Amino acid sequence: MHILFVCSGNTCRSPLAEALFRRFLAERGRQDIVVSSAGTGAYDGAPASEGAYLVALERGLDLGAHRARLLTPEIVTSADLILAMSSGHVTRVQRLGGGERVRLLGEYAGQEGAAAEVGDPFGFEVETYRRTLDQLERLLATARDRLLAEGGA
Repeated sequence: MHILFVCSGNTCRSPLAEALFRRFLAERGRQDIVVSSAGTGAYDGAPASEGAYLVALERGLDLGAHRARLLTPEIVTSADLILAMSSGHVTRVQRLGGGERVRLLGEYAGQEGAAAEVGDPFGFEVETYRRTLDQLERLLATARDRLLAEGGA
């Protein structure tokens, strides 16, 4: 199984989600699930944002090797489940052929309305990145449990 996280620039939210979800799966002994990320407006090869890099390090995650990827139809096709940070990202993934495989991360994790959206911390203070990472941790723990309960991979 291949899970893809999608945000705008692939330098903040989706790389954090990718790193966290890998950790969460490893804690459950699930090395068989591929996790990746991409951005709807990413600049290919850009590193993680400084804020994302710093808050990741605070939580024992290393985004040093991360390089942004622009979301393409090929990347969309390669994924079995696509979890997007905002409804705009869901729309873009659907236009690239995502169909029923794309879900808003928050909705997949049981949230509704504004609580289902993960706001973009880019350009804000490091505390905003921390709040974003806290939100991602809560959503991804629930998403992991749902995926594994539904027989993911």
